[in-house]
Amino acid sequence: MTDTESRLDDSRYQAVSSRDARFDGEFFTAVKTTGIYCRPSCPAVTPKRENVRFYPSAAAAQGAGFRACRRCRPDTAPGSAEWNVRADLVGRAMRLIGDGVVDREGVAGLAHRLGYSSRQVNRQLTEELGAGPVALARAQRAHTARVLLQTTRMPITEIAFAAGFASVRQFNDTVRAVYARTPSELRGRPAAAHDDGRAPAGIPLRLAHRGPYAADEIFTFLQRRAIAGIEETTGEGGARRYRRTLRLPYGTGVAEVREPGPGQGAWLDCRLLLTDHRDLSTAVQRVRRLFDLDADPFAVAERLGADPRLRPLVDARPGLRSPGAADGEELAIRAVLGQQVSVAAAARLAATLVAAYGKPLPAPDGTLTHVFPDPGTLADAPLDELGMPRARRNALRTIAGALADGTVRLDPGVDRDAAEGALRALPGIGPWTAGYIRMRALGDPDVFLQGDAGVRHGLAAVGATPADAEEWRPWSSYAVHHLWNRVAPPVTAAL
Repeated sequence: MTDTESRLDDSRYQAVSSRDARFDGEFFTAVKTTGIYCRPSCPAVTPKRENVRFYPSAAAAQGAGFRACRRCRPDTAPGSAEWNVRADLVGRAMRLIGDGVVDREGVAGLAHRLGYSSRQVNRQLTEELGAGPVALARAQRAHTARVLLQTTRMPITEIAFAAGFASVRQFNDTVRAVYARTPSELRGRPAAAHDDGRAPAGIPLRLAHRGPYAADEIFTFLQRRAIAGIEETTGEGGARRYRRTLRLPYGTGVAEVREPGPGQGAWLDCRLLLTDHRDLSTAVQRVRRLFDLDADPFAVAERLGADPRLRPLVDARPGLRSPGAADGEELAIRAVLGQQVSVAAAARLAATLVAAYGKPLPAPDGTLTHVFPDPGTLADAPLDELGMPRARRNALRTIAGALADGTVRLDPGVDRDAAEGALRALPGIGPWTAGYIRMRALGDPDVFLQGDAGVRHGLAAVGATPADAEEWRPWSSYAVHHLWNRVAPPVTAAL
């Protein structure tokens, strides 16, 4: 071990000794004498330094023979914020693995999406994370299996395949290796049923985040942009529920996320209703991206708060997030609909689009009736229902066609620069639209929308100029949201 590595491990041990939740998901700590790995904030007695080993991923700890702690549940820790920031092969691969690409397409499919050979992908992931794509996907499958075992009444054999395992034997072996219990033991008591014997609808989850979370701002942001038919927000401020439909690889889904109440822990309550349980891990990742749950608010506040012009905004809204998107292709269509109109007008246009071209749910769920239209449908649609100028209808069909034929890709692992370049090459897609899509659909934390009206108003209010945004990197997207919130009501027209 080099001196640098030794010093890094010493600092990690200090984080473990102080049970510092800021590092949950950034690394994992394993104890040789117990054979258990934990998150840094585990409430158990701090082990002796000589007995501790540190791993960059849960999969690496599992590969070394350690099993997950039953107290701190390290598999439920928020993801590393590093994967949101990084645009290199490892960062892109981790976003795709989280979206379930390895389970659906194998390592070869992952490598093809990244534009590298399978050998290169495996080598770089193993060098940096201590585990290759198969092991990383296996760790995710184990977590999915645990959630299904403990929150549903599905038969165990069905859970094995829903979690992505190729066989029941592989499922049993993995669960025993990761949790040191059989699937039956891990399940314990089955999920409670209603009085009439029916299982409760959906899968209940707690989606963890690190640090403070500005829930009011993100729920308000989503509420103002809700599209009838696919989204709704119910309840009053402080007790709202955001609900939306999801278009998923194997089927459709409905996600419900509750606004956290005072004193709630570092998580959001979520419930997922899926037509195919194989979509669970993908649905979870998409909700996490929408609510920006893997962000590092401490790093954002440190950088932005260093500027005296932004410091009052950062102090006023600790944990402000930069909302992502549950569906990148949907977000791109919404961005075009939002050009040159208000948020309310754009939402009305989008609701008309959904009613005319959206795919109906198997059964309505309250006011939720459809999933957003797929790009292939919109590429050939007349769009006369929208009453938009011909140029904007053409722009809408153009971007839908580019998404449908792969000219523009907006999956989690796409090269962000290449995607923005492809967007800007399309007629009717200017810098603002391409930048907004990059910020939300691709989850880029470092996009500054210089030409946005709300940003201009916010800059004027704090006495800053666009040139000052260089000081706010790599967290420019969060600066944009602080500037938008500085103006009351927010000026931005982005849908």
